Amino acid sequence: MSSTASGKNGTWRNWGGNVSARPARQVAPASVEELAAAVRRAREDGLRVKAVGTGHSFTSIAATDGVLIRPQLLTGIRSIDRDSMTVTVEAGTPLKRLNAALAREGLSLTNMGDIMEQTVSGATSTGTHGTGRASASIAAQIKGLELVTADGSLLTCSEKQNPEVFAAARIGLGALGIVTAITFAVEPLFLLTAREEPMPFERVLAEFDQLWAENEHFEFYWFPHTGSTNTKRNNRSAGPAQPVGQLAGWFEDEFLSNGVFQVAQWVGRAAPATVPAIARVSSRALSARTYTDIPYKVFTSPRRVRFVEMEYAVPRAALVATLRELKAMVDRSGLRVSFPVEVRTAPADDITLSTASGRDSAYIAVHMFRGTSYQAYFTAAERIFTAHEGRPHWGKVHTRDAEYFARVYPRFGEFTALRDRLDPDRLFQNDYLRRVLGA
Repeated sequence: MSSTASGKNGTWRNWGGNVSARPARQVAPASVEELAAAVRRAREDGLRVKAVGTGHSFTSIAATDGVLIRPQLLTGIRSIDRDSMTVTVEAGTPLKRLNAALAREGLSLTNMGDIMEQTVSGATSTGTHGTGRASASIAAQIKGLELVTADGSLLTCSEKQNPEVFAAARIGLGALGIVTAITFAVEPLFLLTAREEPMPFERVLAEFDQLWAENEHFEFYWFPHTGSTNTKRNNRSAGPAQPVGQLAGWFEDEFLSNGVFQVAQWVGRAAPATVPAIARVSSRALSARTYTDIPYKVFTSPRRVRFVEMEYAVPRAALVATLRELKAMVDRSGLRVSFPVEVRTAPADDITLSTASGRDSAYIAVHMFRGTSYQAYFTAAERIFTAHEGRPHWGKVHTRDAEYFARVYPRFGEFTALRDRLDPDRLFQNDYLRRVLGA
């Protein structure tokens, strides 16, 4: 199942429905050699090239009027090395297939985001992350990768091989080349106990440092127009496994989180005045629960209600102040926000354009139901985030440009210099990259 819609007239659309493009041609290479040949041919024809995964980015990062590379035939595990505890996968492998295949082998990634529809290369290239006190984004778990560069050659990089490319290409935005395979660090399959419980907004903020310090993975959702949050703590467990029962799981994850929530979104879109009342009911509908399962069944959950999202990383120390400003803004604005605000954390990492590059970070994500006007809310939220030197998620809505990024990323020039070297003619350029990286 591809979550990208392609119309009959060759139009490509993203998952959120807010970006579309009409590429000159679409190619689905069945091998790295075919991919390299497609890149060389595009170059000869004077067309730009972009690879697209499942279209889960809300920015136009994958849009092109040139050649669109679809990686659905480049999937599966290439090799597992149990001595070095690494696994090498083809770039088009969806995260959900990787997670299930690793679990069958008794292995797991250390940390992951909450959606697993994306391809491994799409997720890592945009900086997809979960939440963690000590474990970072999916890209931070990469031990090696290969990419086809603008001249059609295959470049392999790791900490030892082409280390300057490795520092940048783990979150490469599609600007340095087309990723064909990724080697991830893995570990023996383990169990996580998840504890979900409602908590007042003020208490979460007052105790945030403690909640962060005491849990391996802490996150919470705040429901705008209410003083309520739902918190989630995931910690390693010796077992035994106690999965969510099928009926309870269906009721909470499908009926409440997808079914009823979808209807609530429709009502809120049709009658915005009802949103605060719906939010109060929603925030009370989720009761406390505890369960223990393998990582991907705890970290990830289905997201069937389509939305548009903006997410910024702020310094972790600035989280509480930023959230207070966001709540005050919503309370006085007259905005009607029907989607909860998601808050997560990540430790500093060493990836050039990672949102957590060089600083411990907290993530604040704001969402709006697909088809509702999100501009006023996102503009007001972005003003707050940028005042704290926030760094937007590369795959989510934002209005920042290269001038701003040069200010909030100390190693920004390192990335653009590498891009000048690997893609001097801007074969992988598009409007989005022109804006965020400069011409």
